[in-house]
Amino acid sequence: MQKLDKGSRKLLNAWAFYDWANSVYALVISSSIFPLFFGQLFRQRGEDTLSFLGMEKTGETIISYVTAFGFLVIALTSPLLSGIADYLGNKKFFMKFFCYMGSISCMLLYFFDLEHLYFGLTCYVLALIGFWGSLVFYNSYLPDIAFPEQQDAISAKGFSMGYIGSVLLLIVNLAMVMLVPDEQKMQMMRYSFLMVGIWWLGFSQYTYKYLPDVRTGKVMHQDLLFKGFKELKKVGKQIKGLHQLKRYLTAFFIYSMAVQTVMIIAAYFGEKEVQWGSASERTTGLIVSILLIQLIAVLGAYLTSKASAKWGNIKVLMLINFLWILICIDAYFVVTPIDFYIAAGFVGLVMGGIQSLSRSTYSKLIPAEVVDTTSFFSFYDVAEKIGIVIGMFTYGFIADVTGKMQNAILFLIVFFILGFLLLYRMDKKNKYI
Repeated sequence: MQKLDKGSRKLLNAWAFYDWANSVYALVISSSIFPLFFGQLFRQRGEDTLSFLGMEKTGETIISYVTAFGFLVIALTSPLLSGIADYLGNKKFFMKFFCYMGSISCMLLYFFDLEHLYFGLTCYVLALIGFWGSLVFYNSYLPDIAFPEQQDAISAKGFSMGYIGSVLLLIVNLAMVMLVPDEQKMQMMRYSFLMVGIWWLGFSQYTYKYLPDVRTGKVMHQDLLFKGFKELKKVGKQIKGLHQLKRYLTAFFIYSMAVQTVMIIAAYFGEKEVQWGSASERTTGLIVSILLIQLIAVLGAYLTSKASAKWGNIKVLMLINFLWILICIDAYFVVTPIDFYIAAGFVGLVMGGIQSLSRSTYSKLIPAEVVDTTSFFSFYDVAEKIGIVIGMFTYGFIADVTGKMQNAILFLIVFFILGFLLLYRMDKKNKYI
């Protein structure tokens, strides 16, 4: 096939189309259908706990620990694999590997049951690693396929395509689940897992058809294994001398632990703790809540962008952290579906803004003389993933010890308070932040 020129419309669209392919995992499996399915398995069994690694654990505790483990694997392997891919020029191979592993693992979730828990959890972890692992190489393609003046627009287009595609499939899955009798709903959820895997695997082929596979001709050597970690260590030393960036990254690391944990655990919390009334109402209510969060998140990102332009990034991030504190306090008292809808709406409002604003603030604080910005963002991504590991483990541990998910949510307030205070220490006179 003829190689497409950098910046060509077909190449840019092919790259952005991978968002359409893979975003269904994040919305359908990670955020909505799988948490419902997982909770219902325990309800059918008539028990809240299950033997896990020789100990009796609740479902939400198990999923918290397993999710933390998955992100730990990503945090440890992504710098290593990124270094190899950059040196050898085989990022397309790695992107395909993680995509295929993730999509096939999604399909294998069809066989998930509590009688074969470890097999099912392995598929869950491999799907998670496949999704986030493929994104490492997908994102790294951006400077290869787009000129600087094109990157913002095509990145936004990818996000939009991912949002539209994932919401479209979620609506189809919702209809599948709601239009059958109660005894068939679990089977429809299993079909949803198959559809996510097929969608992800199938639509990604268009991306792979046009993405370049530029081999450098270099050969593998022993030192290459630690190239990515050496780059991170180098960036870490540079950040120590950049006081503003160091302060900001510390604040981001702290509050990101809580943000990512809330986003991952929200559906499990709603499935377990909210008094829905019936299984059908629980299914409909949770999926509607997830759609509500997605829709409001778009508005939140827009409002945050406008607010930061007027008042500055740091002040707006402080405000968002304060709002997260209020949301966590409110979540402690959530009982009814209306309570949960209101909480979900506010989560969407602040979720959409804090992620985009955090990344752009970090970008603005990187000194202009820094050429290798990729390594700086690799450091940022690893910090975020390690934060998720700590946040999910902390959440699972507190829920496990106290026996109540609300206590774990309440504890996350500590992270947001620390984040607020650390942001307060920043120099807010900087006109760019």
